[in-house]
Amino acid sequence: MLRTTLKLTISPEDAGKPIRFHLRDFGFSSHLLIQLKHREHSVFLNGSPAYLNTPLKEGDLLEVLLPEEESPEKLVPTEIPFGILYEDEDILVINKPSGMPIHPSRGNFENTLANAVAYYYEKLNEPFSYRCINRLDRDTTGALILARHALSACILSADMRSRNIHRTYLALAEGITDAEGTVDLPIGRKDASIIERCIDPENGERAVTHYKTLKTFQVETENGVKDCSLIELHLETGRTHQIRVHMHAIGHPLLGDSLYNDDEIAAPGRQALHSRSLEFVHPITKKAMQITAPLPDDFHSIITSD
Repeated sequence: MLRTTLKLTISPEDAGKPIRFHLRDFGFSSHLLIQLKHREHSVFLNGSPAYLNTPLKEGDLLEVLLPEEESPEKLVPTEIPFGILYEDEDILVINKPSGMPIHPSRGNFENTLANAVAYYYEKLNEPFSYRCINRLDRDTTGALILARHALSACILSADMRSRNIHRTYLALAEGITDAEGTVDLPIGRKDASIIERCIDPENGERAVTHYKTLKTFQVETENGVKDCSLIELHLETGRTHQIRVHMHAIGHPLLGDSLYNDDEIAAPGRQALHSRSLEFVHPITKKAMQITAPLPDDFHSIITSD
């Protein structure tokens, strides 16, 4: 079920604060607080309606009807399978398959993750607004967070901006990579391209990727056997195509990356990049979370084929 009411018992540390400040400290944005202010009977203190400037006392029960806005996206519910790694009344963590864009775009209004999740919640007869927190490319697989209501979206989006959602990726790269390393190279948009990125020391934004080699293996190609590496990557920043651009820049492009790799090693038929795990603090319960997506079949078949 979707959470519609937030219930908080006031601790000694929060006694004396006005409700507004307590909710702000919890993670409510100014926009959400304004919505609460202008909605009648949206905040209750010990069972009675309360104003946002009402001071709190230890042991008070604060109840907030969570503000909700209708999604501006008119999504077509479409029955497309996807895996669920974790679900509760506040968040949904998906194991995204390859070949699935996360948002509708011109010419592709139905075959996206947004459409698939809309169908999922329609079948459950639950309200749904699409709020994607971390972004993955069309062919990148793995763990991706959706916020189920406006408050969890507000908190998780702030955590993304402050780099408090820690992302671990796995990739298959050409060649034998160093045991570990850091790539600190600025990334910008490539001239005359709306999609492709490049290393741009003058106008690019700082981008930092840490990696380590987990395993080396070999792939059969038309031109013979090629060395490759399974690597684990951690991002300090979140630039578009960051891992793909950085690995290409150091001479180890990802297998199957048609945008940044011209070599003949095409396996697994997509850029070999997988969102392995996400570590974050749950937006409502404040518990530490670590959610892992299993190794995709195409990765497994390649690294075990030798």
